[in-house]
Amino acid sequence: MKPIQVGLLGIGTVGSGTFNVLKRNQEEIQRRAGRGIEITMVADLDVARAKAVVGEGVTVVNDARQIIANPDIDIVIELIGGYGIAKALVMEAIAAGKHVVTANKALLAVHGTEIFAVAQAKGVMVAFEAAVAGGIPIIKALREGLTANQIQWVAGIINGTTNFILSEMRDKGLDFDVVLKEAQRLGYAEADPTFDIEGVDAAHKATIMSAIAFGIPVQFDKAHVEGITQLAAADIRYAEQLDYRIKLLGIAKRAAKGVELRVHPCLVPSKRLIANVEGAMNAVMVQGDAVGTTLYYGKGAGSEPTASAVIADLVDVTRLHTADPLNRVPHLAFQPNAMSDLPVLPMSEVVTSYYLRLRVADEAGVLAKVTGILAGAGISIDAVLQREAEEGVNQTDLIILTHDTREGTMNEALAQMQALPTVLGPITSIRKEELA
Repeated sequence: MKPIQVGLLGIGTVGSGTFNVLKRNQEEIQRRAGRGIEITMVADLDVARAKAVVGEGVTVVNDARQIIANPDIDIVIELIGGYGIAKALVMEAIAAGKHVVTANKALLAVHGTEIFAVAQAKGVMVAFEAAVAGGIPIIKALREGLTANQIQWVAGIINGTTNFILSEMRDKGLDFDVVLKEAQRLGYAEADPTFDIEGVDAAHKATIMSAIAFGIPVQFDKAHVEGITQLAAADIRYAEQLDYRIKLLGIAKRAAKGVELRVHPCLVPSKRLIANVEGAMNAVMVQGDAVGTTLYYGKGAGSEPTASAVIADLVDVTRLHTADPLNRVPHLAFQPNAMSDLPVLPMSEVVTSYYLRLRVADEAGVLAKVTGILAGAGISIDAVLQREAEEGVNQTDLIILTHDTREGTMNEALAQMQALPTVLGPITSIRKEELA
C-alpha cells in the first residue's frame, strides 16, 4: 500500500524530533500502522535550517499554505504554536479535507470547541496527544483506556518548569527568584517564563483534560489559574515538617453542582507517589469509579518524548484514515451530540482544605483570637504548629492546617484574621489536596 503522506508545519525542537524518530523507527511504525508514514513536505521560515534537518527527498517551503494546497498530503502536523497563524492554518487544513495532528495546547484550550466542530462536519480527525504532558499518553488513557469509568477527578503535575523550580526550592532551601534564574540558565525556563510560572500553560492542559474526562466543552476562560511566584522557601520547609510537599497541580474534579477546573500550588501528602515526582518530570493521577486511582508518569516535554506522542497520533490517524467518520473515537471522548452542560464552578464554591501561615506577635491570646475567627466561620482545625520565637524577636510564625471548607467562607475568615493588629504581615494561604 502507498505510504500516507504527511506535511509538517514547523521544524523546531519537536518538529525535528518527530522527523528523526519517524525516520529511525519507520519499519516498526509501519508494522503497527499497516502502511508507511512519510513526511514528504516541510514548511519553515528558516528554509536552510529545515533542509539541513531533513536532507534530500523532502520538499521544504517557507509557506505553510503550499502544504495545505498539495492534494497528495493526507495529514498536516501543526507545530507552530500559539493562537494566531496556527489557528488559521489548522482551519484551512481541515477545510481542505486533511487530518490534523497538533501539539498546540493553547490553541485547543481556547478554540478547541470550534475546531472540533468544523473537523466533525468535514469528517476529518484532529489528534492532540502531544498537547498534554509530552510523551505521557494521558489523552489516550482518558479518551479510550478509561472509557468504562465515570471519571471522578484528574490531578496532574503538567508543567516541568514549575516542578523543577519547586524541587530545587525544596532541596536547596532557596527562594523562588533565585531558583528561577538557575532554571533559565539551565534551559528549563524560557527567557520570558510567564506562561509557565503563572500557571497558564498548566491551565491550558488541565482544560483539555477536563473536557475529555467529563464530556464538557473546552472552557479555558473559566479556569482558576494561580502560579508559583508567591511561594516562599519557608512554606516549602514547613510543609515538609508537616509531611507534605508543595506541587503546582492542574485539577479537574466532578462536584455536586458542576466541575472544578483549577491550577494552583497544593500541599500534597509526602506518601503520595505524585508528591515524589521531581525535577522537570510530569505525572497525572486519574480517579475512576471502576478502576480506582491510576498514575501516568514520564517526560512532559523535550524533542523526542513529545515526538513520541505526535507519531502515536500519526499512527492512529493512518489506521483510521479510510474508516467511516462515525466509527472513529470522538475528539473529546463523548459523542458530539451527548456533550454535557455541567457548569465550571466559580472558585468561591470550591471545597478544599488549607494550609495557613501567619506572622504574628509573640504574645498571649493571639492563637485564641485566630482560632476563634475560624470557629466562628465553621472552619475546623486539623493541626496547629507554633514556632518558638527567636531570641530578641517578638514575633513568630503560626501554621494552621484546616479541614475542608468552602473557598468563599475561607476568604471571609482570612479577611477577619488579616485585620487583627497582632497579625503582622500578609497571610499565606495554600490549598491542600489529599488525593486519596
